Amino acid sequence: MKTDIEIAQETEMIHIREVAKKLNLTEDDLEYYGQYKAKFSEELWDKVKDNPDGKLILVTAINPTPAGEGKTTTTVGLGEAFGVLNKKSVIALREPSLGPCFGIKGGAAGGGYAQVVPMEDLNLHFTGDFHAITSANNLLAALLDNHIQQGNDLRIDTNQIVWKRCEDMNDRVLRNIVVGLGRKADGVVREDHFIITVASEIMAILCLAEDIHDLKERLGKVIVAYNYEGQPVTAKDLNAVGSMAALLKDAMKPNLIQTLEHTPAIIHGGPFANIAHGCNSVRATRYALKLADYVVTEAGFGADLGAEKFFDIKCRKAGLKPDAVVLVATVRALKYNGGVPKTELSKENLEALKKGIPNLEKHIENLKKYNVPVVVTLNRFITDTEAELDYVKEFCEARGCEFALSNVWEEGGAGGILLANKVLSTLETKESNFKPLYEDNLSIKDKIETIAKEIYGASDVTYDKGALAAISKIEEIGYGNLPVCMAKNQYSLSDDPTLLGRPKDFSIHIREVYVSAGAGFVVAITGTVMTMPGLPKKPAAFGIDVNEDGVITGLF
Repeated sequence: MKTDIEIAQETEMIHIREVAKKLNLTEDDLEYYGQYKAKFSEELWDKVKDNPDGKLILVTAINPTPAGEGKTTTTVGLGEAFGVLNKKSVIALREPSLGPCFGIKGGAAGGGYAQVVPMEDLNLHFTGDFHAITSANNLLAALLDNHIQQGNDLRIDTNQIVWKRCEDMNDRVLRNIVVGLGRKADGVVREDHFIITVASEIMAILCLAEDIHDLKERLGKVIVAYNYEGQPVTAKDLNAVGSMAALLKDAMKPNLIQTLEHTPAIIHGGPFANIAHGCNSVRATRYALKLADYVVTEAGFGADLGAEKFFDIKCRKAGLKPDAVVLVATVRALKYNGGVPKTELSKENLEALKKGIPNLEKHIENLKKYNVPVVVTLNRFITDTEAELDYVKEFCEARGCEFALSNVWEEGGAGGILLANKVLSTLETKESNFKPLYEDNLSIKDKIETIAKEIYGASDVTYDKGALAAISKIEEIGYGNLPVCMAKNQYSLSDDPTLLGRPKDFSIHIREVYVSAGAGFVVAITGTVMTMPGLPKKPAAFGIDVNEDGVITGLF
């Protein structure tokens, strides 16, 4: 069996100008990064902004398992299937992070015959957006420490610095560090921290900013520290905004590449969904809606994380109104949720399927709370039996969901025709009356508890003293009306990754809360989730290599 990267490398890509033509774009609308990648020109928006919006379709999934779900694969395959049906479609995805590519994941460009290409570029440096985000983040950190070194006119309390450095790599030893050691000229000694770039506020700002003006407004609001009087100190106070914006100028432009079947793919931004808001950029989605009749986008991890944040943060902030949701599951993953070890998932096991399917049921219930029509798809594996497939189909249809099998991994767009037709019929026959889960005027605690109880199914929420103090402070300085971004492990509906299926009678523990004032949301960190992941014992990096001809292997 061919690997994903072998399939991708055997594909004959077409020049990006030919992909752009499918969206009625010309060479003047593009800024080339070689033959197969381009950014949209800054002038393009004025050309397309008055076009009618296409249909917005979100792809999400059940909680991820080692068995695999195939959310990105389904997103790509569905976009390709629309192309097979001669529909004008585009997919809108996030950029992968180097951290998981070299850590636990090995790549994130879809799979099989439902991939975006060039997959090596996408999984590595791509167009440099993440480098720009990392640099802007760390420029602000450098300016902050330099201000303290140069006399500290803003009276920054070094015990109340909240801005963290970042890098786009999993590296647990950087979570907690000491900086400024050495001579007096080497800076002020203090504790510091690193987070992964995709969890940074700069990433969130890039993804939520409307334009350069909005970008600069948001950057100016970033809180880096508090002074001795307890008042916030911002990036604007440090005169950092202009230089940070200059670093992000090109990164603000969405990227255009293609699928294996040459469907246009707009790739931009890449926040994690377990520790950030988990969606591609507002700009990319807006461009997609103006350029195509059908836009297929995704949100990270399970629907309890990515979909919730897509609805309650991205759609709320950007005024987006999704028309349908595709919820991805696999028989294997459902059996895993039912207690079957990874080694035995290929065997038919209806009892385990019945035990694990409440996870799917909960996600269906959650999505319906947003008043958006739901289509459930099973990403099919060769080991799935007819009895297992029929059981899931009947289960979903009994709950008022459309259902379709998907075979896009093996067949590309042709394997997604059933799903595409279900989505099309849903768009034609079922109305979306989207609304967020909660109102802006609720207190921060009420928002946290609404998500914990309504989406996760928790019985109650507990808080560390520091988290409660932070909530009071955030509301005191005027940010209580912001939505909440919950940082939670992706493997369970609870904050305990070992509780599979649909756990009940559990508490969600909030250990830290802080405001991302520039991004426009409050972050609540639950359980033991880390904003700087570590590497596993055998990282994916061990299997990645490049030969004398420059051919890369081991990325999936």
